[in-house]
Amino acid sequence: MDYYYITDPGKVRERNEDSVCICENNAGEKLLIVADGMGGHKDGEIASSIALELICDRFKNISSIGNQEDAINWIQGTVSEANVAIFKYVTEHPESLGMGTTIVLSVLTPSFLLIGNIGDSSGYIYKNKKLHKITIDHTLVNLLVKSGELTEEEAKNHPKKNVLMKALGSSTNVEMDIFNVELNVDGIFLCSDGLTNMLDDNQIAKVLNESSTLKEKLEKLVFKANNRGGNDNISIACLIKEENHGN
Repeated sequence: MDYYYITDPGKVRERNEDSVCICENNAGEKLLIVADGMGGHKDGEIASSIALELICDRFKNISSIGNQEDAINWIQGTVSEANVAIFKYVTEHPESLGMGTTIVLSVLTPSFLLIGNIGDSSGYIYKNKKLHKITIDHTLVNLLVKSGELTEEEAKNHPKKNVLMKALGSSTNVEMDIFNVELNVDGIFLCSDGLTNMLDDNQIAKVLNESSTLKEKLEKLVFKANNRGGNDNISIACLIKEENHGN
């Protein structure tokens, strides 16, 4: 098993408002998180780091996340805690009103694999040299596609592409979409939209299929995203379960 995470400010943004982490608990179960902060100035950076640090700290200090039902309850409860922590910060720092963060996470145990999201950071499984997106973006444009008002092609370049319908810190009650994913996968791939706005799924998979280390692959993906404009922060957390993918 090989895992690595990376974050980069991109070529346009003054600062990096993303937070990313891979950690494990006392049972060796893995948690991957990517959070993409929003709110301007340093506020997005603060929101994403509050969420990530709280969830990772809680995870690292539990003996085991338990069975699948326990894990889903733990995720929803801990994400709610993070939401409260962001609201508490805003109460104490009114100048930060409006800050929030997307979040995509994955929990991997020997018995099950869960992927959850709020916002438009993406969660994929990697299997048979292909990426398969699991999460559904909580965006206005995605809502319009679902209702038939926009086509997938029109959505790609829509001026309101990045308008979020759901984010951590945007509402007092926010629930994460959680997907139970087959355990028989080759890997897990989480990223912020700074990557997916620059590279499509096939382009990302092509790099993952190369014969190099996982670190080199993720660095190459960041380089490619920056080479295509790098107009947002770029963050990736990836775990490869098998050893036959050039790692």
